[in-house]
Amino acid sequence: MTVSEIIKKLKKLGSAKNIAGMARFGITAKKVYGVCTPDLMMIAGQAGKNHELAQKLWRSGIYEARILAGMVDRPEWVTPKQMDIWARDFDSWAVCDSNCMRLFSKTPFAHKKVWQYAKSPQEYVRRTAFALIASLTVHDKKSPDAIFAEYFPLIKKYATDERNYVRKAVNWALRQIGKRNLALNKKAIACAKEIQKIKSKSARWIAGDALRELQGEAVQGRLKNKK
Repeated sequence: MTVSEIIKKLKKLGSAKNIAGMARFGITAKKVYGVCTPDLMMIAGQAGKNHELAQKLWRSGIYEARILAGMVDRPEWVTPKQMDIWARDFDSWAVCDSNCMRLFSKTPFAHKKVWQYAKSPQEYVRRTAFALIASLTVHDKKSPDAIFAEYFPLIKKYATDERNYVRKAVNWALRQIGKRNLALNKKAIACAKEIQKIKSKSARWIAGDALRELQGEAVQGRLKNKK
């Protein structure tokens, strides 16, 4: 399947109603057709894994094409330079999160990139760092707890970033680590309580929201059963 064929499909499947709905959730882009996720997954399945196609889809600048790029690319072929270029291009939380979950977190550079991207002043690049942490808690089954525990000071440091898409990602990262197992749950709760003491609106929101979930019956019950 070629890029032109995919774009034709996207135009056909898109809708103005979907574009409006996406905008209400903060998903905007210069080029967007309003294609729903199930249709994107269908196209990705038809296209198959193709690194070259992913690069061309990304360069199109189309929102849906960039979601598809992360779906069809091969993690083993992704380079650190590609990750840097794509991260700088992220212009919505959806493109950022989708690519972190489906592609970036499956590369051997993922943990290293967390530290690099967290230092960036760009909102979506910094979000990438914490979206990566959240994604790695799901996809990285081999790393020991110590690797994830190292992220708590980073989470605490950037909990004061008041930008909406950063603070939500910081919160997401904290919650996801705390849901990995009981040991990390206890450490995540302790981290959240430390963040709660910081004089920052963003920090208090991050901590309060995380504590509600991490100390809740649903999470506690699941982790105890998992043990």
